[in-house]
Amino acid sequence: MSPDTSNDATAQSPDQRPIAVVTGASSGIGAATARKLAEQGYHVVLGARRLDRVQEIAEEIGGTGRQLDVTDDDSVAAFVDGLDTVSVLVNNAGGAKGLDPVANADLDDWRWMWETNVLGSLRMTKALIPALIASGDGLIVAITSVAALEAYDNGAGYTSAKHAQAITHRTLRYELLGKPVRLTEICPGMVETEFSLVRFDGDEKRADAVYEGLTPLTAEDVAEVIGFVASRPPHVNLDQIVLKPRDQASARRNIKTG
Repeated sequence: MSPDTSNDATAQSPDQRPIAVVTGASSGIGAATARKLAEQGYHVVLGARRLDRVQEIAEEIGGTGRQLDVTDDDSVAAFVDGLDTVSVLVNNAGGAKGLDPVANADLDDWRWMWETNVLGSLRMTKALIPALIASGDGLIVAITSVAALEAYDNGAGYTSAKHAQAITHRTLRYELLGKPVRLTEICPGMVETEFSLVRFDGDEKRADAVYEGLTPLTAEDVAEVIGFVASRPPHVNLDQIVLKPRDQASARRNIKTG
């Protein structure tokens, strides 16, 4: 059930607040979403591999930080232990590696992208479906991408993984029909986070160049949309939301590419 946002979340004990789980919450969209949901009255359980970072954010917002590697079965099992009732799951953990054409595809990069984006989201969703149903008004938010809607040169590894993540989420929409669980797919365009830094193996100059000459979305922009989705009444399901900066028309075209 959606929380009463008229109350200050920090004035309630965690067991009185509905629980929201956010993966990939150590930075970027995940961290911004955790802050937004906490503002709206949720007790947020943050997961990421960087335990120190999620615990720092959790302390800031009155939530709980737990270590989580969505590519590891045991890590997921330990993370969800004790989460018997969950109102919101935000599958945000993911990312891209490399920008090579298919002819030069790095199979290790492809495996990482598929394990993280596709199977990582699958592990978390599968583990928490009972808890989401138990809440009486569960919500699963999949953070995919405009790359889940179209292809672009040299992006086959990431676009194929995001297409697969998205179609899994969309299939679940059919499978949970009649259950008290809503499903929303958020498809962001260019967002300035650590995304490009990860894609280019820490090459800051190359990562910064992606956003030069245009104004991308911020993590907070995406978090605002997720917060809006989570605040809708139980009978309203926002199936898919695409958001891009004004300077971007598609995955292939922005004001720099013409």
